[in-house]
Amino acid sequence: MAGYAIIKLGGKQFVVREGEKLLVDRLALDENKTFKPDVIFAGGDGKAEVAPKGQPVTAKVLGHVQGKKIRIGKYRRRTGYRRHTGYRSKLTQIEIESIGAKRATATAKKETADEKPKRATATKAKAKEET
Repeated sequence: MAGYAIIKLGGKQFVVREGEKLLVDRLALDENKTFKPDVIFAGGDGKAEVAPKGQPVTAKVLGHVQGKKIRIGKYRRRTGYRRHTGYRSKLTQIEIESIGAKRATATAKKETADEKPKRATATKAKAKEET
């Protein structure tokens, strides 16, 4: 399992960790849907990989929200020219569920495979001692 990853969403890059929640530009996904963003870099645990193939990042859409109100004012002196406008960004809140899940399950399978032959050899050794 990687410690952190750099993902790319909407032309921006984000440094993320498992369980982290963040706001990104509005995504065309429904709430409670999971997706896999592009992974640029994965690091942590003393290892680093650029554009890793086997380490997908899984994210879940928590909801769609609006950002903080931004006020814009234009002014030109001595002419009476004043214009005011503003906007609120449309954002999506996401949560990072896992980083490198496939690699973690693969190592877990290898560990269980390594344990099984050891048990079998131990039982064979006991059978030889009894005879």
